[in-house]
Amino acid sequence: MVEIGKWNTLRVLKELDFGIYLDGEDQGEILMPIRYVPQDCKVDDNIEAFIYFDSEDRVIATTEKPLAQVGDFALLDVVSVNSIGAFLDWGLPKDLFVPFREQKHKMEVGQSCVVYIYIDDLSGRIAASAKVENFLDKEPHDFTEGQEVNLIIYTQTDIGYKAIINNTHTGVLFDSDVFRTLHRGEHTKGYIKKIREDKKIDLLLEKPGYEKVDDISKKILDKLKEENGFIALVDKSPANDVYDMFGISKKNYKKAIGALYKARMITIEENGIRLIK
Repeated sequence: MVEIGKWNTLRVLKELDFGIYLDGEDQGEILMPIRYVPQDCKVDDNIEAFIYFDSEDRVIATTEKPLAQVGDFALLDVVSVNSIGAFLDWGLPKDLFVPFREQKHKMEVGQSCVVYIYIDDLSGRIAASAKVENFLDKEPHDFTEGQEVNLIIYTQTDIGYKAIINNTHTGVLFDSDVFRTLHRGEHTKGYIKKIREDKKIDLLLEKPGYEKVDDISKKILDKLKEENGFIALVDKSPANDVYDMFGISKKNYKKAIGALYKARMITIEENGIRLIK
């Protein structure tokens, strides 16, 4: 069964001057215009095609890569607004529609919004919604504390950032646990810090506990070897400098160099750390 708004592997049925027709199964024959047809494509080949609706609402195939597909959360730019809603640039010739009822606040041209892409039940058309919470799982989760997860940052609050966890649930990164600038729509790795009694989830950007420090220690030692035994970072270095070099918080960097110093693997100098050979 062909999935609208997603990538599909489809068989080439026929070749014509203006393109090819693909076997769209329940959707019938689907045209791929000639400008999208891969070189050396021939009848009976199976090709990867993105299926969506063109400007005349016909089912169409393309090899152009959209910025996101149905079932994805994504940060997209508003490119136009009219009397029925807003339209987002999602990397295809036909822009992505956001009905007014699916906007948290009235969208304006030039804004960037985190949205969920879905198939509208009434029209069968592809649409987007800024009310992302409505598309997250309401069922209890089975996450465990310390578990590594994939996060999408979707809004900032007075206490930190809200993030979508593994495309299914939501959690909070508190400001006190955030050591670098985060951006709406950013995809990043994270960890479950705490699961509260009400099942709400607190998140971290780094692996909690000593296991993380051990990982960092190895990373620091590897970097020292690359840099001829010296790195110009100390415990008083700016947090951004630490993150730029290691992708970690200053707090965990200080823990790791402290552990390496106690193990007599490094010396701590006024302007950096040095590997003991």
